Amino acid sequence: MTLPPDYNERVYAGVLGKIIGVYLGRPFEGWPYDKIMAELGEVNYYVHEKLNLPLIVTDDDIAGTFTFLRAMPDYGNTLNLTPAQIGQTWLNYIIEKRTILWWGGLGNSTEHTAFLRLKSGIPAPQSGSIALNSKVVAEQIGAQIFIDGWAMIAPGDPALAADLARRAGSVSHDGEAIYGAQVLAAMEAQAFIERDIHKLIDVGVSFIPKDSIIAHMIGDVREWHAKDSDWHKTRQRIQDNYGYDRYGGNCHMVPNHALIILSLLYGDDDFQKTLMIVNTAGWDTDCNSGNVGCLMGLKNGLKGIDTGPDFRGPVADQMYMPTADGGRSISDALTETYQVINVGRALAGLPAVAPKNGARYHFSLPGSVQGFVADNSIESKGTLAVENVTLDAAGTRRALALHYKNVAIGRVARAGVKTFIPLEYAHAVLHYELMASPSIYPGQKLQARLIGPAGGAEAAQVGLYLRHYAANDRLLLVNGPSLLLKPGETSELTWKIPQLDGQPVAEVGVQVSSQSRLSGTVLLDYLTWNGTPDVRFGRPEGGAMWRKAWVNAVDGYDERWPEPYRLSQDHGIGMIIQGTREWQDYTVQATVEPHLVKSTGIAARVQGLERYYALLLCAGQRIRLVKALDGQHTLAEKDYNFEWDQPVQLQIKAQGERIQAWANQQLVFDIQDCDRPLASGAVALVIEEGRMACNEVVVHG
Repeated sequence: MTLPPDYNERVYAGVLGKIIGVYLGRPFEGWPYDKIMAELGEVNYYVHEKLNLPLIVTDDDIAGTFTFLRAMPDYGNTLNLTPAQIGQTWLNYIIEKRTILWWGGLGNSTEHTAFLRLKSGIPAPQSGSIALNSKVVAEQIGAQIFIDGWAMIAPGDPALAADLARRAGSVSHDGEAIYGAQVLAAMEAQAFIERDIHKLIDVGVSFIPKDSIIAHMIGDVREWHAKDSDWHKTRQRIQDNYGYDRYGGNCHMVPNHALIILSLLYGDDDFQKTLMIVNTAGWDTDCNSGNVGCLMGLKNGLKGIDTGPDFRGPVADQMYMPTADGGRSISDALTETYQVINVGRALAGLPAVAPKNGARYHFSLPGSVQGFVADNSIESKGTLAVENVTLDAAGTRRALALHYKNVAIGRVARAGVKTFIPLEYAHAVLHYELMASPSIYPGQKLQARLIGPAGGAEAAQVGLYLRHYAANDRLLLVNGPSLLLKPGETSELTWKIPQLDGQPVAEVGVQVSSQSRLSGTVLLDYLTWNGTPDVRFGRPEGGAMWRKAWVNAVDGYDERWPEPYRLSQDHGIGMIIQGTREWQDYTVQATVEPHLVKSTGIAARVQGLERYYALLLCAGQRIRLVKALDGQHTLAEKDYNFEWDQPVQLQIKAQGERIQAWANQQLVFDIQDCDRPLASGAVALVIEEGRMACNEVVVHG
C-alpha cells in the first residue's frame, strides 16, 4: 500500500468532517423529517444553541470510531488483526454502562448485547452474530457508525477497507449491517484517489452480495435520483419503501444507509449541502452526518470543508473520548489524526511521525488549533484571537498565532487548552458520560517555544499559566514563569508543575501581559510536557473533581466513607484508574486495607481494564504479581500473611522490563518481563469481589 502525498492533510479533513458531522446532528438525533422541517427547517449550520445544548459533547460515534481502531497499535499494527482481538479491545477500553456505548440493554441495544457476549467469554465474530443475537438486533446501524478509522488506514485500497470493516463490524453486527459498513468503508478508502460520487458508490457496492437488501436499496435510490429533481421527493420514496416501519429494532442500518446515499447523490459535491440533506432527512442524524462528513472530508480535503460557513472555528478541534484510558479522554482532532496516520504508515511499512519532536500541541496542519481557545474570564475577555499560521514560505512549518489587543494593567490576554473535564461539564448530566483523568500532573515539566512580535511591535511579557480545581470545585489560576519576548526573538519557557494538594489540572496555556496598552502577535510554536509525575492522591480540601479524576470502573466508589478511597466490587475485577498512557518508569505506592476480598492491591502501567501489572493480596494468604494482557497471567506468587481490615503497604517500581514489588517495605518480587512487556501506563487501585480501603496513592520517579 502506497500512501498518497497529501495523506496527512486528507486524514485530518476526514477526522474533522466526522466530528463536525456528529456535532451538527447530535442535538436532534432521532427526530423524524417532519419534526425537523417544522421546528428547525433545513439544517445548514449548528443548531445546538436553539435547543439550549452544548456543541462539543461526548458521543458514541466519535468515541467508538477512534477507540476501537486502537486494536491496531495495541496488537502491533498487523494486517493479521482478528475480530477476536478487536473484541478484546472493546473489553479493555469500555467501562460497562458508563462509556462509549448506548447501554440500552440485552436484546435492545446491539452494542450492549455484543458487549455482554464478549464479557461472558464469547469471542468475536460470534459475539455479534445473527445466530446468537437474532437478525433484528444484529442488523442495526452500529457497524457503520464506527467504521471510518478503518478506511482511513487503507487509503486507495477499498478491498482492504471493506475487509477491515467486516472484521471490526462483526464484533457487534452481522448481515446487512456488515454490508452497509463495507460499502461505506470502501467508498471512504477510494475517496483518497477518486472524487466522482457515482464511481465511489460503484466501488462500494462491488464488495457486497448483489442480492443483499443494501445493494438493492442503493440501486433504487440511484434510480430515483435519476428521475426526481428534488431530494425531498426522493427522501419520501425512501421512507415509503425502506422506512423504519419495515425493519425491527431501534435504529436499523438500511433506512439510515439510504439517507447517506441520498445526501451524496443530491449534495452537488458540496460539504455544507451534503450535510444539510443528511441532517434534515432525519432518523439517526449524528451517525449519518458523521459518516457523510468524514467521507466528504476525505474526498475534498480541508478546502472542501472551508468553502462554506466556518464549521471549524466553533469546534476548535475539540473532541472527547471517554474510555478506561482516561488520560486520552480529553483530545483533539489533530492528535487523533496523527494516531490514525501512524497506523496507516505502519501498514505501509513506514516509520511513525511525531511533529516537532513529539510535542503534544504542534499545530502542524492547516487551520489546526488543537483545542486552544481565547480565555473568556473577566480580565481577559475580548483581548485575544487565535489563528494557525505558517512559519516559512513553503508552509511546511506552522504555529499558533496569539493576536492580542489592548493589553494593559488589569487586562491580560490568554489562550488555553483543556487538560481535564471542563467546568461546564463538571456536574452536567450528559447522554454519554464524560469520564477522564487529567493529561498533566505535578512534577511534570511544561514547555513552550515562543516567537516574539514581528516588525516594529513592542516587546511583550509572555508567560505560562494553569488552572486547577479547588474547594467547591472552583477553578484557581496559577501563574508560571514569564519572560520579556522581544520582536522576532525565539525563546523557550519551562515550568515544573507545582504540587496542588492532589487537585486536577483543568487547563494550561499562554498569557500576554503589559504595564501599558499593547497590541500585537506572539507565535506559539509548540507546547508540550514530559517527565514522571510527583504527586500524592488523597482527599484534598472540598470539591468533587479530585474524585472524578479517577476513572471509575468499580461497583462501589462512594463519597460518604471516612477513607477517600473505599471500593467495593460485586463480581469480577474492578479498578479506579488515574494517569496517562505516557507514564513509563515510575514507582506507585499505597497502603490498602482488604476486607473479605478475593484479591485487592495496586496496579502500574495501566492501559485499560485488561492491560496492566498488579500487586495483589489474595484470599488464602497469598501475594501475587500479575500481568493482564489478553487474560490475567501470574508472574510470581508466594505465601503472605495479612489480616482483614489491617493496613498493608504495597509498592510497585517499573523500570524498563524490570518490575519490582514490595509489601510492608520488604521486597517480595523482582522479575524481568521480556514477553510483550507493557512499557507505559497509568496507576490504579484494584479490587476483586469484596471491599478495600485506602487513604493515599503516591506516584514518583
